[in-house]
Amino acid sequence: AAAAAAAARDSLLNICMDAKHHKTEPGPEGQLYGQCALWKENACCTANTSLEAHQDQSYLYNFNWDHCGAMPEKCKRHFIQDTCLYECSPNLGPWIDQTDTSWRKERILHVPLCREDCEQWWEDCRDAVTCKVNWHKGWNWTTG
Repeated sequence: AAAAAAAARDSLLNICMDAKHHKTEPGPEGQLYGQCALWKENACCTANTSLEAHQDQSYLYNFNWDHCGAMPEKCKRHFIQDTCLYECSPNLGPWIDQTDTSWRKERILHVPLCREDCEQWWEDCRDAVTCKVNWHKGWNWTTG
């Protein structure tokens, strides 16, 4: 029983999501940029994706971190780290959720966050602003 449980757990690791910018399977990417470099030995992202994750106006999702005014750098680093985790980590299998959108078949949901990281994210972003209640839906993309 323990061997079966270990095999089931391991089948959820070392995989890439079926999403817009993910590789089909993880592997080395020696040139990952900035905060994404943590995954350079085994990544689901490419070097170009890792670079774009750090841009204020990125082609990844046609999204601008500064959509409601300049986001403070100390705050932005948390969102960049979150993007790197999403795009690059090969170990998100336990949190992959099926979805059916035009740009991805899978997403991650309910990924745990360490309390210290959560508190630091809050401290670093508490004075930042956004124009949206929910970043996951309701955007008007008609103007690009």
